[in-house]
Parts: sequence; structure tokens; C-alpha cells
Amino acid sequence: MQKAGYAIVEQILLNFLRTEVRKVGFEKVVLGLSGGVDSAVSCALAVRALGKDKVLAVMMPYKTSSADSLSDAQLLIEQLGISSELVEITPMVDAYFDSRPDAGQLRRGNVMSRSRMITLYDISARDRRLVIGTSNKTELLLGYGTLFGDMASAVNPIGDLYKTQVWELAEYLNIPESIVKKKPSADLWEGQSDEAELGFTYAAVDALLYKLVDMRLSDEEVLSNGDVSPEFLHKVKTLIVRNQFKRMPPVIAKLSPRTLGIDFRYARDWQAIA
Repeated sequence: MQKAGYAIVEQILLNFLRTEVRKVGFEKVVLGLSGGVDSAVSCALAVRALGKDKVLAVMMPYKTSSADSLSDAQLLIEQLGISSELVEITPMVDAYFDSRPDAGQLRRGNVMSRSRMITLYDISARDRRLVIGTSNKTELLLGYGTLFGDMASAVNPIGDLYKTQVWELAEYLNIPESIVKKKPSADLWEGQSDEAELGFTYAAVDALLYKLVDMRLSDEEVLSNGDVSPEFLHKVKTLIVRNQFKRMPPVIAKLSPRTLGIDFRYARDWQAIA
């Protein structure tokens, strides 16, 4: 997308944030700032939409977190001129696993992620701030995130942007280069890399996801020019299907004529009742 295109994207997302935050009666927001590009872009958009005095960035390192992540988050905080808090999640995570020494990296990573969201929602209740999300479209489609952890939020401005588009938007928004150029990582354990864990690059999977989701191409059409292998196509489609539950609210058994989430959805343009 060209620079002019991202100017339009920016305006759409700023209007989205202003509307969605204020229509539910909030003025202030909070988000976790990891030092990665996704949270940096969400934070920068929130500042542009609502003003720097309305945004609180929370850094939540674990004892194995990269020192660079913390310094990059602090760099963005200073650039944007926003308030911040530092909450060490090590005590709460380690307290849980003291009696569960057999837990592997995945379980530990999930608890770290959910501990961070516990922290954000506690601050939300403390300050009456809406929690802003930081999951991109690639992660949401592939299920590459923790349910009720980093995938949780009230409003998500970047959930319809693929990871490669988030990088491009970050450059447009003048996010510090050290954040934009770093190797993507959830930083849940030492040396973690998104692309190594997934087994493919974001560039490759985003190109495929665009064909499958946005262009709605068939398998035959996707495979026709030979730049995607059948194995890669199968792997990605399997991830999308298996992780549909992460993109849905809890499924409710239908008993009545109008069931929440099935044939009754709250009309958000109803007037608030005082």
C-alpha cells in the first residue's frame, strides 16, 4: 500500500477509536506495551485519536523478558509523551507454577499472557479505562495468541491489518526503527521467535491469507501459479479452521426465541440509559 493509502487507513482507524471508546461511555484507554510493533502501532493510534493525556501504556515484563523490549517500549513512551506504568508479572506467574513444576513453555507462556491481561483489566477497573487490543489479522486468523490473554480487549484497531501491513503502517506513523526492524517475538521465553515457531515467514503467510480470505480464491486458484506448495496451503488452512473458536465468543446453547450471540445482538446505537 502506498503512503497515501495509509493516510486513509489512519483516518479510518482514528475515527473508529474515537467512536468505539466514547460510545460506551469511556474517555481513557490502557494497553500493554511490549516493545513490539503491534502494541506500538495500537498505542500511537490511540494517542492520535484520543490525545496523549488519555492513554496509559503498561509494561509487564517477566524475568526472562528481553531487556531490549523494555527499552524499546520506553523509547516509544518518551516519543509519544504518554503516561506509563511498570508491573513485574514474575511474582504472580512464579507463585502459580511453584506447585506445578512440570509445566512446559506453552503453559507458562499462556499464564504470562493471561497475567498481563489480568493486570490491564484491573487497571481498567481502577481508572475507568477501556482496554485496547494489539492482535493483528495474521495472528487472529492463525490462532497465534492466547485466548483471554493477548487476544483479549474491548476495542482492537489493528485486527484487520495483516502483520506486513502493520509494519508498513508503523513506518508511516514514525514508530522508532528499533521497534519496526526487530525480529517479531511474543517474548514469552528467551529466544522466542514468531516465525521460527510458526514455521514460515509473515511475508509468505500474509500473501497466502490475502488470497484465501480477501480474494476468496479456491485451492486450485491459489496453487495454479506454483508459488504456494500444497503442504503450505494445507497447513495454513488447518490453522485457520482449528482456531476458529478463538475468534468467537463462548457458544451458548439455544433454548429461547432470542439467544445472545445467535439471533440477539445488542444494538450499539441504542441510547444509553442513565
